[in-house]
Amino acid sequence: VVLMGGVGGVRGGIAVGMVVVWVTVMTAMTEKRGRTKPGTGLYSANDGLRTSRRRYVSTTLHIIGTSITAVSVGMLACAVLEAFTTNVDTFALFVSGFGALICGILLRHFTVLDEIQHRHIFSTVGWTWIFTTLVGAVPFILAGTFAVSGVGLVEQIVNSIFEAASGFSCTGSTALTDFSRPGKGLLMYRQATQWYGGMGVVVLAVAVLPFLGVGGLELVAAEAPGPWSDRLTPRVRETARRLWSVYIGLTILAVVLLFIVPGPSLYDSVAHALTVVSTGGFSPYAASIGHFDSLGVELVLIFLMILGGANFSLHWWSLKGKTIFHWRDSEFLSYLGVLFVSAIAVVLLLSSSAGFGMGTSLRVGVFNVVSLGTSTGFGNATHPGSAGDYVTWAAGGQLILLFLMLVGGCTGSTAGGIKIMRMQVLGVVTVRSLRLVQRPRSVLPVRLGRSVIPEGLVPRVVGFY
Repeated sequence: VVLMGGVGGVRGGIAVGMVVVWVTVMTAMTEKRGRTKPGTGLYSANDGLRTSRRRYVSTTLHIIGTSITAVSVGMLACAVLEAFTTNVDTFALFVSGFGALICGILLRHFTVLDEIQHRHIFSTVGWTWIFTTLVGAVPFILAGTFAVSGVGLVEQIVNSIFEAASGFSCTGSTALTDFSRPGKGLLMYRQATQWYGGMGVVVLAVAVLPFLGVGGLELVAAEAPGPWSDRLTPRVRETARRLWSVYIGLTILAVVLLFIVPGPSLYDSVAHALTVVSTGGFSPYAASIGHFDSLGVELVLIFLMILGGANFSLHWWSLKGKTIFHWRDSEFLSYLGVLFVSAIAVVLLLSSSAGFGMGTSLRVGVFNVVSLGTSTGFGNATHPGSAGDYVTWAAGGQLILLFLMLVGGCTGSTAGGIKIMRMQVLGVVTVRSLRLVQRPRSVLPVRLGRSVIPEGLVPRVVGFY
């Protein structure tokens, strides 16, 4: 409240404070208060005995605190980067980082976990997303990132929340028009919001919680992009950690590959690695990847975007078994097939209708198909109206890109969209429905490759669609 009051006056601080207090109270009311019995509250997390230290039993608030604490680490790291580079938004990042760190630690300290129930799953995922977005918007507000001529305080707050929401959801839309205004540290933090959101701050919270108990896998499944969450190990915590280890490993690989390609600096490599693995698409440059105008950079990003749009469980099993399991997965093969066929169609349309040469059509067509097909959103247009500017393409190419944006990548990936597997299930269910009209008593399981989809999952997929 004090920080907001310093930026936007007393009324702005009071208004934001009232909203925060109201949301906190409503969140606490959705779960039971602590009691004086071990296992239900008012106990020490170390030995489970009754203690004078009062704690609320709230899985939601506990995981919110863990997630905010994790985000604060990124804020502080970017604050250090800002201090040693442009030194424009250092104060905003440091204050935001320490404030988020203190809030996160206090939430973890005064709350304990409860037995996971269905209402906890909805509450935890929903409120964690809301609180993380609000906390993530504070650096933009304090730095005055959107404080341009003619824009009032309310509009600045809205734009800051919009930017944070776009980042943590890996949507890739932006309200930023002047990329020269923020410092390098704040722009790196903007990239980091997508890296956090790529695998999910809820999965991060589950990975570092010491004890989650029965039902914890439901939290991972609620945040995972696929229809279910693959149990890589019997323990939920270890499963989340292994998913994050693959995620971090791909990020390091992306940094190395981008750095060895002529053009990007180490800063550029790290910044784009954070958003290519998360398939978010943010860039510290207004022209996105068109800033480099490099075929090598685009080829590397195509490879990384395809990996980011694939199921991360396949990456883990391939690394563990030292063999490529991707070729045995029908969804991954369909995923590559959709991208391949779409790329051929777009290239042919560009070369015939737009008048581009085959080389240019291949370069801009394949890159944009993979970028939008994985819901990343990178652009390789060097300037408005150039070959990579798909806004100027013919309607046929744009419709293909629109279809790809709706479908997205594989389940269990960081990509958005409906997902390839859901589209496969819908196709098989449609065919089965037609066959059942002819043979009502026949038993026709839903098959994807060699696997049979459980009947209980089919209504969930159709309902999601």
